[in-house]
Amino acid sequence: MMNKLKKILLSAAMVVGMTQSGSLFAESKPFSVGIIFDKGGKDDKSFNASAYKGVMEARDKLKVDVKFVEATDDNSFEAHATQFVRRKFDLIIGVGFAQATAIRKVAEKNPNSRFAIVDSEINLPNVRSLMFAEHEGSFVVGAAAALVAKSGKVGFLGGMDIPLIRRFEMGYVAGAKHVNPKAEVVSNFVGVTIDSWNNPPKAKELALSQYTRGVEVIFGAAGASNAGMFDAAEERKKLAIGVDSNQNWIKPGFVLTSMLKRVDVAVYKTVEEASAGKFSAGTIVFGLANQGVDYSADEHNAKILTPAHRKQLDAIKADIISGKIKVPDFYAQPRK
Repeated sequence: MMNKLKKILLSAAMVVGMTQSGSLFAESKPFSVGIIFDKGGKDDKSFNASAYKGVMEARDKLKVDVKFVEATDDNSFEAHATQFVRRKFDLIIGVGFAQATAIRKVAEKNPNSRFAIVDSEINLPNVRSLMFAEHEGSFVVGAAAALVAKSGKVGFLGGMDIPLIRRFEMGYVAGAKHVNPKAEVVSNFVGVTIDSWNNPPKAKELALSQYTRGVEVIFGAAGASNAGMFDAAEERKKLAIGVDSNQNWIKPGFVLTSMLKRVDVAVYKTVEEASAGKFSAGTIVFGLANQGVDYSADEHNAKILTPAHRKQLDAIKADIISGKIKVPDFYAQPRK
């Protein structure tokens, strides 16, 4: 009997020791997410900032481990993604179309790793592509611009002149003309290089020129460059429309609304599903119907975007969702 008792006590001691050393019943490693921001950085108050909001919400609510890097140039994307793979991160996210080549290359080399990319389609079994119906949201804010522009003259300020931003422009123009068929839209682009997203002085120069020409409202789809547009709006006592995140607060009273591109929702949803073991590759499109794009209304623009305006905009949203209004899509245009 005594020998049996000794064996039981010895076994119990071994279990306790093994548990303390981490050899038995060791705590599982938290799900890890590595996210790569572009040159604009997580504090660009726009596209990257929205993605950062989503991944931080996932960290807090889902208790996942999050690490991020801010790329200094396009050449560093691949190195950052590769480093996350080597450190065995469970999900790697590239924010922005500029990372498409790097994410594709690293994903092909590492088929057992999972990736997500915002604003680009990569057809690989281990990559989820997060896309948005930017033209739908742009149509709505184009309508908003036309509702308040007494002269019918509105402006568009794009960042880098690429198909994605042409898609914003086309939707915006269509929305303005839906409300006012005689609306005139003046368009400019900051540039044709990646630096176009982070050049507020150039954006301000272009915005001031548009306001001088009689434009009353400018929609800026220019990333961090939008800061220059907002300064110009305040200086000339005109109106601007923000993009990606809610930018109404930046210049209260001078920001009519913002075209919300809910990158935060897309990133959070992807992390949530991946951490629950439900990651799936393929393309997911976020539009008006699933609240992936929208317009913003809060205390900062309540006096200029009135309840009457919002009622009209909500009716337009409903008509787009139902299919009554067909929003033109630059991606669907025949290429020359």
